[in-house]
Amino acid sequence: MYGYELVEEVREAVDVNEGTIYPILKRLTNEGYFETYLEESTEGPTRKYYHITLKGKKRHQEVLKEWQDFSERINKFMNEREQE
Repeated sequence: MYGYELVEEVREAVDVNEGTIYPILKRLTNEGYFETYLEESTEGPTRKYYHITLKGKKRHQEVLKEWQDFSERINKFMNEREQE
């Protein structure tokens, strides 16, 4: 996806400002989780596209597992408190 497309997709899920997303994309690219390339557009300026790397896919799986574990612990905690 190109940058603006990513921003719009994230904004559909989370109320976040465009100025927050681009620095995150830059950091993730600098850390090797994304690669970028430029492509001419017939509808305006050149677009920067982001492509997740193998390192990025591995990190995604790690973070997803951490989130799922955390979420399960929170849900368990909340369910236990409801029963009290």
